[in-house]
Amino acid sequence: MLQVEGLRAAYGESQVLHDIGFQVADGEVVTLLGRNGMGKTTTISTIFGLLPARAGKVVIAGQDMTNAPPHHIARAGMGLVPEGRQVFPTLNVRENLVATARPGRWGLADVLELFPRLGERMTHMGNQLSGGEQQMLAIGRALMTNPRLVVLDEATEGLAPLIRDEIWACLTRLKDAGESILIIDKNVDALTRFADRHVVIEKGRVVWSGDNDALRNTPEIKERFLNV
Repeated sequence: MLQVEGLRAAYGESQVLHDIGFQVADGEVVTLLGRNGMGKTTTISTIFGLLPARAGKVVIAGQDMTNAPPHHIARAGMGLVPEGRQVFPTLNVRENLVATARPGRWGLADVLELFPRLGERMTHMGNQLSGGEQQMLAIGRALMTNPRLVVLDEATEGLAPLIRDEIWACLTRLKDAGESILIIDKNVDALTRFADRHVVIEKGRVVWSGDNDALRNTPEIKERFLNV
């Protein structure tokens, strides 16, 4: 579904990404792991055309989409749940969900079945929701675009433990339904229970990749690149 090859990007004269490469197959869950400031969000921004790629390729469903405008990336099948949620503060829950909706598998009733709490808040504005409710709304909004790949940047950051558990349960339902997912989160233990493969980024470079067994059996990777 997604193939990233030799991706380079920079902020001004400061190069941040150095030949990033990984892929996500249909129905696969892949993580981007690494400490803060190592280039994970920059990788997502470059994939989505929010930051220009200086070199490399972003291939979506077999089509070269490198440096395509973000709305073209979305139409190609990519749904983003951004860091910080970024819900529309002056639109209510229903308006947030339908604003960018596209026809397909996921409709309003499906999202409300996944997140019943949103159904109880339909007339609430985006800025009237709790952080957990905003994250549910951001995930639901991405699903309403009917993507082929859902990308979550900091899926449970700043959420209360009970809300985090609810988000993980919903993401597991998405995985079980065959959704392709690329996810960033700091909870490595939860990710190893949820994901199929992991990509570790350090200072803008991929320094390791492997499946759950490989990560569990290589504790030095967690110690060197993930522990704070």
